[in-house]
Amino acid sequence: MNAPLPQVRRKSKIADDKTLEKINSEPLGDFRIFSLRSDRKISPRTGKEHDYFVIDSVNWVNVIAVTPDRQLVLVEQYRHGSNTVELEIPGGLMDKADASPEATGRRELREETGYEGGTGRVIGQVFPNPAIMSNTCFTLLIENCRCTHPVDFDQGEDLITRLVPISEIPPLVAEGKIRHAVVIAALYHFDLWQRGLRAPLAPAHTP
Repeated sequence: MNAPLPQVRRKSKIADDKTLEKINSEPLGDFRIFSLRSDRKISPRTGKEHDYFVIDSVNWVNVIAVTPDRQLVLVEQYRHGSNTVELEIPGGLMDKADASPEATGRRELREETGYEGGTGRVIGQVFPNPAIMSNTCFTLLIENCRCTHPVDFDQGEDLITRLVPISEIPPLVAEGKIRHAVVIAALYHFDLWQRGLRAPLAPAHTP
């Protein structure tokens, strides 16, 4: 038998130019928690113009909150996009008043669960969907968390706090009981941190 032909990767000019030339940007709408714009750019491969739609949102923060007895503080909440109740970690949008992702994470953890802990450290960051979104989501680790305050939900929030041993988190993901993609990314950062493969990142920039 003839050996299979080797695959040849065609080099793209995008790899050289890094970005596409933008010739115009048009706002399409402001929807409170995000805005939508259309960027017109030139393809470096074809030289033709194309419209690309981008969702602009403030940065997000997800919180890995660990109690002294090695449990994670999780929340159950209804999600309108999927029309389901999801098991997640606390988190939310960075407010303009928040000085850093650490400040956002501590605030969101306290408001959603009543738990507080140490200052916290950023152990990861991802682009939620770089195809169409411009923001960053930070993963904040806060240790020695204890319930010290009553919850303070936003007007549309209704959450239930769950404490889950760290050892039970991988089965929950494997069984599809934790399904939020950005939450799973945060849990993976935490797993890397536990295995010594992820050092705390430098202090993150403000939005």
